[in-house]
Amino acid sequence: MNHGRTRGPGALGSFFSGLLISAICFFFLFPFIWMFLVSLRRRVDVLQPGKIFAPLTFENYRSLFDFGGVTDFFRNSIIVAVFSTVISLVLGSLAAYGFARYNWKKREDRAFWILSQRFLPPMAVVIPYFLMASLAGILDTRLVLIICYTTFNIPFTIWMMRGFIEDLPVELEEAAFVDGCTRLQTLRRIVLPLVLPGMAATAIFCVINSWNEFVFANFLTSIHAKTVPTSVMMYLSVSGVKWGEMAATGVLAVLPVLIFAVAVQKYMIRGLTFGAVKG
Repeated sequence: MNHGRTRGPGALGSFFSGLLISAICFFFLFPFIWMFLVSLRRRVDVLQPGKIFAPLTFENYRSLFDFGGVTDFFRNSIIVAVFSTVISLVLGSLAAYGFARYNWKKREDRAFWILSQRFLPPMAVVIPYFLMASLAGILDTRLVLIICYTTFNIPFTIWMMRGFIEDLPVELEEAAFVDGCTRLQTLRRIVLPLVLPGMAATAIFCVINSWNEFVFANFLTSIHAKTVPTSVMMYLSVSGVKWGEMAATGVLAVLPVLIFAVAVQKYMIRGLTFGAVKG
């Protein structure tokens, strides 16, 4: 009887905690759920939100693939995200190693200056980028997007990777030097294998930032290099908004990132907790 009395309040508290967490999750997921439902509605039913049990149709998705050219937008987004992430990881990791292992005058000031580049809002630099890209003849190309995304991802990569490298005991590298390894060999054989979880977590954030970016892709591309997030602008016209096609595009744009995040979440958690516990 005593055990039952002590378990009662705990079970009731767990129930209300679970109910509260479920309500919070539903609150944040509701916009995506509503967007998915709108993408399955006919155009005549979209303007009647009170009509809950409207007939469902895949016509909006069919029109995207038949007339919207969504496959080209996905191809552009994938190429830009992959190349910008790889370049950012290579350059950012090398720079992070220099900040973590070398001492020079005003090192922390230089590190903060690099981080300050991440503070710039895209709207503040999109016009200079547009002018330089126009002079270079690379407007509406994947190259200009790769350059823009890389310049914003490298500062983030440097600060992320610097923390992971500094968590490694410097004695490991000193032991490699004693065994005759050069600095480059030590970096390749000792440091990089140990910070792979951190690199994975950094790569995930770089991919998500590149995939979801809108401002640069909207102002620096028009037809040939248009990405998935900017394709929603195609459904705005003087005759009205094609809510069904726009919602379908939003669902297709969110799904790859969502699936990617779920698939690599263990690497993200491992990377974010890297070095948190030292034995």
